[in-house]
Amino acid sequence: MLTTIRGPAYVLGDNIDTDQIIPAQYLMYNPAIPEEYRLFGKYALAGVPAAQAGLPKGNVPFHGPEDEFVSPYRIIVAGRNFGCGSSREHAPIALNAAGVRVVVAEFFARIFYRNAVNGGYLIPFESPERLIEKISTGDDVEVDVTKALLTNHTTGQTFALKPLGEIAAILAAGGLFAYARQAGLLPSGSYS
Repeated sequence: MLTTIRGPAYVLGDNIDTDQIIPAQYLMYNPAIPEEYRLFGKYALAGVPAAQAGLPKGNVPFHGPEDEFVSPYRIIVAGRNFGCGSSREHAPIALNAAGVRVVVAEFFARIFYRNAVNGGYLIPFESPERLIEKISTGDDVEVDVTKALLTNHTTGQTFALKPLGEIAAILAAGGLFAYARQAGLLPSGSYS
């Protein structure tokens, strides 16, 4: 697991649901096929309404003109209840395929949170304060995973995040099955 992630932030509001993260019409692709995995990145956040995209600026595209499959944003900063809606495991896969490494939210829908951790797709940090009013899309931000700190290099502000706790070991291993193998709970090579 990376210890620091730095890049431009992409800011989203409250209640971003899994249908907005990866709309149902793109679930026909198989993430186990590399060519189709890339398509999840292309359509990540395709269902977010224009007014919500890149809050508070609004209508900021998640993908840049250089690459339609990978976003320039590595860090998403969101409001409350990120990943609500269906239990779609493809939602964290889509964000990962788009290049997102960290999502910082006030709190997550529990199933999205577990899917992100179990697959080792994203580092889900919760924030004790409402960061979407303190960070703008495009701000140069850095997340120190070990210290649970978010630094906004654009404004010079630093924010404490809630520690990852027990999930840190699962994320460091690359997901739940990799962690179980490392801990001797599964034989090597099974349940990839």
